[in-house]
Amino acid sequence: MFLSIDGIDGAGKTTQLERLCKWLRESGEDVEFVRDPGSTPAGEAIRGLLLDSDLEMHRRCEAMLYMAARTQLVEARIRPAIAAGKTVVSDRYLLANVVYQSVGGEADPELLWELGQIATAGIYPDLTILLDLPADAAAERRSGPADRVERRGVEYMEQVRQAFLQQLPRCQGETVVIDAGQSVDGVWSDIRDAVQAAIPRQDR
Repeated sequence: MFLSIDGIDGAGKTTQLERLCKWLRESGEDVEFVRDPGSTPAGEAIRGLLLDSDLEMHRRCEAMLYMAARTQLVEARIRPAIAAGKTVVSDRYLLANVVYQSVGGEADPELLWELGQIATAGIYPDLTILLDLPADAAAERRSGPADRVERRGVEYMEQVRQAFLQQLPRCQGETVVIDAGQSVDGVWSDIRDAVQAAIPRQDR
C-alpha cells in the first residue's frame, strides 16, 4: 500500500507522519518512509536548491526540479519498496507540486498533472490524506526560520490551501480531507480511521 499525507506548512504533517509510521510498524507492516522532494542523494540536493536557497526561479523551473527529484524517488525508493510488499508512506507527493507551483498562474495545473504522469511513471498513492488548516492558523504554529516557499507569506499560503482542496479530487486513488484544526489526537484518530478503511480495499 502507498500512502501520502499533504497540506500546507504548519498543518501538522510531521507529527502525524511519525504516529502513522509507528502505528503501521506496530501493526506488523514493513514501512518505507520517504519525503518528496528528498530521500535520495539526488533528491536531497534538489531539495536544497528548492527550499534552502535564495535562488530566483520561475514556477515552471521549480516544477521541473520537483519532478526530477520525484522521478529519482520513485525509481530508487518507492517502486522497489512496493515490489517488495512494503507499505510506503510519503511526506507529500505530486499533489503538492501541482498546487504550490500553479498558484500565481506561472504554471498551468493541467500541464503539471501531465508532467507528473511522466515523473511518477504512473505510480500514485492508494490513499492521499490532506490535512486542511487556514493559513493564518498554520503560520502561528510554525517555528524556526521560514524556508524559501514559506517566505511568500500568509496570503500565498491561503491560496495554496484553497488549491489543495480544488486539486485533491484529481489525485489517483482514494482521497480524504481531515480538519487539522482539531487536537493532535483528534487528527490522528481521523487519519487512522481513513487508513483502516482503505486497507480492506487494497486486500480485495
